[in-house]
Amino acid sequence: MPITSVTTDTEAYTLTVVADFTVPVRRLWDAYVDPRQIERFWGPPEYPSTFTRHDAVAGGVSNYIMTGPDGDRSCGYWEWESVDAPHSFAVRDGFANDDGTPNTEFPTVRMEFAFTESALGSRLTTVSRFGSLEALEQLKAMGMEEGMRAAMGQIDAVVEDLRSFAAGRETEVQLLGETQARVSRIIRGSVEQVWQAHVDPSLLQRWQLGPDGWSMPVCEYGAEVGQRLRTEWQNDESGERFGFAGVVVESAAPHRLVTTERMISPQDPEGSGSPETLNEMTLVPVDGGTLLAYVITYPDATVREAVLATGMAEGMETGYQRLEQVVLAG
Repeated sequence: MPITSVTTDTEAYTLTVVADFTVPVRRLWDAYVDPRQIERFWGPPEYPSTFTRHDAVAGGVSNYIMTGPDGDRSCGYWEWESVDAPHSFAVRDGFANDDGTPNTEFPTVRMEFAFTESALGSRLTTVSRFGSLEALEQLKAMGMEEGMRAAMGQIDAVVEDLRSFAAGRETEVQLLGETQARVSRIIRGSVEQVWQAHVDPSLLQRWQLGPDGWSMPVCEYGAEVGQRLRTEWQNDESGERFGFAGVVVESAAPHRLVTTERMISPQDPEGSGSPETLNEMTLVPVDGGTLLAYVITYPDATVREAVLATGMAEGMETGYQRLEQVVLAG
């Protein structure tokens, strides 16, 4: 067990947990900011979590769901208040309703995470600050301390699995619930570089092309909320053409971009006959580059299955390889 001490201060209304790990600080930090990693230990083993949003930047939001062995669910959220990578971050942690909105029936907790070097490798000190003694006692009675102990006990296995966090691995797709999919990849470049490559039409036309022999003659793109988006690809040999149209829903440069998307074609130039998806892109700096995560919400499971069956992940991987080789290499 990595936990060194657990201390409750009933006068300051705090619960402090100290844990030691035999890995560098950066490795431990990255495990917390990658949604695929943190959901492997955030919560007791019998209540694994799924993060449907994990911004890991000041002003950002995280949403997670813990699912029990009988299918019962417990939802929570983080509001990111400060980030000093890879040394510390602070979040406001609270319970959430099934739709992700805060559940005001329970108190919130300010959680401060400090990552420091130690003789073993790294030390994590987590200070949970409660608004009152009543709130502290209420959440302790609900098993908060036991839950943190159980969660911390799983981190060693995660941080020791270095291969799961190796920069340069291929694009990964994970299914979330019934209607979502998460696409993840570490791209060798800064957050600012990767952001610009995703919102600048002149750059998008250089890397987001799919297989060889295709070009992007139409690229209307940007990051202003309300801006209409349109991209069209063309097979330069056959003339075959298709594309996507949508609109920017939310933008927080250079970390988060949310857009809608419908497939278009010469027969359906506005995509009125195609299902619409919601695409949430998050960029977070990690060791080796930038962690890019897309959470795509489909109308239903059938549409999700049909889209993934087209080889979407393989096409995205081809594009990301070109992004690293052509754009980020200058």
